[in-house]
Amino acid sequence: MKKSALILALTSVGIASAVQASQTEDFTVQHLVKINTLHSAALSHNGKQLVYAIKKIDSKGKANSDLYIQDLSEEKSTVKQLTSGSGTEHSVAFSADDKTLYFLADRHGTNQLYALSLSGGEAIQVSDLPLDIEGFKLSLDSKQVVFNLRVFPDCKDLACSKTKFVAEEKRKSTGREYKQLMVRHWDTWGDHARSHLFVAQLNGEKISTATDVTAGLDTDTPPKPFSGMEEVTFTPDGKHVVYTAKAPSKDQAWNTNYDLWQVSVSGGEVVNLTKANKAWDSQPTYSADGRYLAYFAMTKPGFEADRYRIMLRDTVTGQEKEVAPLWDRSPSAMTFGKDNRTLYVTAQDVGQVTIFEVNTQFGDVKTLFDDGSNSIVGVTDDKIIFNHKSLDKPGDLHRINLDGQGTQRLTNVNKENLAKIKFGDFEQFSFKGWNNEEVYGYWIKPTNYQVGKQYPIAFLVHGGPQGSFGNSFSSRWNAQLWAGAGYGVVMIDFHGSTGYGQAFTDSITKDWGGKPLEDLQKGLAAVTQQQQWLDGNRTCALGGSYGGYMMNWIQGNWSDGFNCLVNHAGLFDMRSMYYVTEELWFPEHEFGGTYEDNKDLYEKFNPVNYVENWKTPMLVIHGEQDFRVPYGQGLAAFSAMQRKGIPSELLIYPDENHWILTPDNLEQWYAKVLGWMDRWTEKK
Repeated sequence: MKKSALILALTSVGIASAVQASQTEDFTVQHLVKINTLHSAALSHNGKQLVYAIKKIDSKGKANSDLYIQDLSEEKSTVKQLTSGSGTEHSVAFSADDKTLYFLADRHGTNQLYALSLSGGEAIQVSDLPLDIEGFKLSLDSKQVVFNLRVFPDCKDLACSKTKFVAEEKRKSTGREYKQLMVRHWDTWGDHARSHLFVAQLNGEKISTATDVTAGLDTDTPPKPFSGMEEVTFTPDGKHVVYTAKAPSKDQAWNTNYDLWQVSVSGGEVVNLTKANKAWDSQPTYSADGRYLAYFAMTKPGFEADRYRIMLRDTVTGQEKEVAPLWDRSPSAMTFGKDNRTLYVTAQDVGQVTIFEVNTQFGDVKTLFDDGSNSIVGVTDDKIIFNHKSLDKPGDLHRINLDGQGTQRLTNVNKENLAKIKFGDFEQFSFKGWNNEEVYGYWIKPTNYQVGKQYPIAFLVHGGPQGSFGNSFSSRWNAQLWAGAGYGVVMIDFHGSTGYGQAFTDSITKDWGGKPLEDLQKGLAAVTQQQQWLDGNRTCALGGSYGGYMMNWIQGNWSDGFNCLVNHAGLFDMRSMYYVTEELWFPEHEFGGTYEDNKDLYEKFNPVNYVENWKTPMLVIHGEQDFRVPYGQGLAAFSAMQRKGIPSELLIYPDENHWILTPDNLEQWYAKVLGWMDRWTEKK
């Protein structure tokens, strides 16, 4: 008998649902590392075609990425694969007439620009530069392109930089020499090269050289490693490039004064457009008619989590204003609508990343879509194309009408991968936290949930600390993996989290171990009372970065709160941390100055000062390439526990940074973490 016939037959006796349930699979890390990833989405200028790349992992663990095009003009849009070469095509852009697709690919040893005619034929290599192209942007008329290349500032051409890179690789001595900070960043030691912008003509000839338009400002452009070509744009008339960068200075490691700079496409003098603002300026965005320049601006120098204000500059009159000054959210991306007056932006918002419409004339802000985590791909005359994720959905493309109605899913890139996967049900909850203020969080039921049973708790604490564990799907800390392992998951956006107003975010500054700890304590008590299926007597807390700091802080200040702890890349000694981290502006803002200037506050919230109270079993995990929180912090926490006889284990990764990015290592990470939790929560 066929399976479908068997289920149909069993329906009559009322047990079909049990058979169907047995066919589902709990979500595991083995599923996670094979999830298809949609990236590099681009919308044609006429709004009729959508191109995107899908990264797939084969049975041998090898990644490959190809481009697809989707016709949006039809009611039931058709999809066609455009490329099938080995490697990864990425960073896609349509030409002005929508007839050609430009993208980056490494097909012959370096990352170069390619052009693919949408009327047929093979992709043509457009650039033949001796260095990798890290990103590009087209001018509005597609007659020019600006590249991002890593070069040595003292070189007069690209061949010189290539020669220097090769010589550096072959150098027999290994010492690195520096005269000022920053000497390293995130996971990379400085090699004295810089990211510069180069402009070239797109005239049908292969590009073998280009003009360095940022030679007059010897600094990394755009800022690395978390920013890209969203920080670079041509002016609509194609005469200038505007980009984000810091001015060269001795205080690179302790200032956040990124400015917008304008330079001619032929190079020459660089003009600072935001000289008056000593805080962070970002993401220059022009209206298509060239009338307005919009950008984001913070107002607090030295603070990386200040609220981004939307600034609008009239390029004709020179007048500038803040748009929606009373709107208490910090936007992360924006694009102009076809009317050149309306902005469509995304911002964290009470556990979501919401799409908003902003009227630049009156400052009105309208919520369009507020479920899950969303990023805008493009805007047509009547629709917004966006990527949507949630706690139980990886990224897929959708469209919605400009009035926020009529949401339609466009892709389902993991239909086969997730066909049998069962995710845990989830819900947002709230409670009264510090100062009786409303604090939000999420709980997720284990996938094997049964009414009347209780389940151990995985208590996830996010990093940042100005961050959020919201309604999104992560490739690293994926909350559904604990649900799939039989845990009830609890995540709380404590005071200091983002998406709840700037005052809420600011409240953690100079109070790292105060308000957040109180929120976590009250939140755990509240959720276990609200949800009786959560077993408050079998709990394990875990977190990374600031979340790892909180594990160390819990050890000394809430030592009877949990059965076990997992500390990933956590801060242990705030004094030594200040002197070894790379972005000094961060601790100097969070603790009110340098360690020397404000020693008492650093020591007040220093986990090492409370080691005498430590007693909870803890697993410590760290990457040796972590320059944000160097691995000595994790090693010190482990040493302290070993010396005190506290059950503890150490997992160290020589090839990982602040995050675990390698699939094999991620599988090991989850196996170790879940095994540790099972042991101490006595999960059956």
